[in-house]
Amino acid sequence: MNQQIADFIHYLDVERGLATTTQASYRQDLLTFKTWLEDQQLDTFPTDRLVIQNFLSDQSSQKQATSVARMTSALRKFYRYLNREQIMTTDPMTLIASPKKGQHLPATLTTAEVDRLMQAPDTTTPLGLRDRAIFEVMYATGLRVSEVINLRLNQLHLSMNLLQVVGKGDKERLVPVSPPAVEWLNRYLTVARGQLLNGKQQVPEVFLNFHGHALTRQGIWKNLKAYITRLGIKKNVTPHTLRHSFATHLLENGADLRVVQTLLGHSDISTTQIYTHLSNQKLISVYHQTHPRG
Repeated sequence: MNQQIADFIHYLDVERGLATTTQASYRQDLLTFKTWLEDQQLDTFPTDRLVIQNFLSDQSSQKQATSVARMTSALRKFYRYLNREQIMTTDPMTLIASPKKGQHLPATLTTAEVDRLMQAPDTTTPLGLRDRAIFEVMYATGLRVSEVINLRLNQLHLSMNLLQVVGKGDKERLVPVSPPAVEWLNRYLTVARGQLLNGKQQVPEVFLNFHGHALTRQGIWKNLKAYITRLGIKKNVTPHTLRHSFATHLLENGADLRVVQTLLGHSDISTTQIYTHLSNQKLISVYHQTHPRG
């Protein structure tokens, strides 16, 4: 069983190009399944769906619904792989429904709150100019915070209003950037970045910290939290909130879901569809405010 799990993870890495974090999650889920099977005196992966259902039921009593849903997804992909490799001739997962996950809608900022956030940094200072450029880029592009901190100078194509982004699974995409974001990014590059380097050896990453090194995920999170607290915004705002706001505002203004999927770098449109729920909330709100009997 250990070898079959190892071969499957290798397949996810080499042929599917899944992110290392996803691979690690699937490996852990399958090892949990293997340990459970061994406790049941079983030494092979079962083809009996009732055995698998008993495992998932047991996990449901111990773990959150999201964890069980991920386990089900891991098992579904694993059994599909075993069939593909002709290790098994039947796939019991086709008879097992995915558990329903609780819908946790992400927090978003209103356009007014976004405007306030953009105005918050003191752009007369190098760090303030950097923060303004970061917030403008994140809201204009919907980049993940990991994509922002790993963004390199040679990935900027500002004359064409484009960024070359490397996302999850090392998948590359071109993302358009709004003129205001390009303007603030150019101002940061021209005025502030050299001051942050302060004569140190050149660094390939775009965004730098006070010491002239590449900015970290924690650095962006801490700075954003400080601005949000100062503005008195009570929402649970994280760097990902700007990504959520980007997608939601696009859809509310008529963007096609497939376009938003491409911009966000989602491999599956079902991941993008959560934003339709957010947009529907606005639709319902407008209905209640405007319909005579709403």
